[in-house]
Amino acid sequence: MQRNRSRKRDAIIEKIRQTDCHPSAEWIYQELKPEITDLSMGTVYRNLALFKEEELIMSVGTVAGQERFDGITEPHGHFICNGCHSITDINLPVEQSSLIAQLEESKPFVVERVDLTFYGNCDSCV
Repeated sequence: MQRNRSRKRDAIIEKIRQTDCHPSAEWIYQELKPEITDLSMGTVYRNLALFKEEELIMSVGTVAGQERFDGITEPHGHFICNGCHSITDINLPVEQSSLIAQLEESKPFVVERVDLTFYGNCDSCV
């Protein structure tokens, strides 16, 4: 069920979709606060929860103590740098549907979602 639109809600989702940095709630707040002076962290958190529930965004997980978000909800992987904590989208040549089919054939599972995340150091942190 899609909720009513609002100026703040639209600005938050657009900020997420316009960046590939996989932002935290704090980053989103800091980016939008100069233009939306009455924005609160509570509003950001409430809308992030709503967007996740509506599957408009996904959580990449907690990195350096902050939950990070992705506006791309199609299947893809991530690389998280242990040094600078950057997150990079990874488009893998592996067909995820074949992996899911193999797993479901070998065990009595029904796969709803796949998260593939690599951890290491980026070129800047090596």
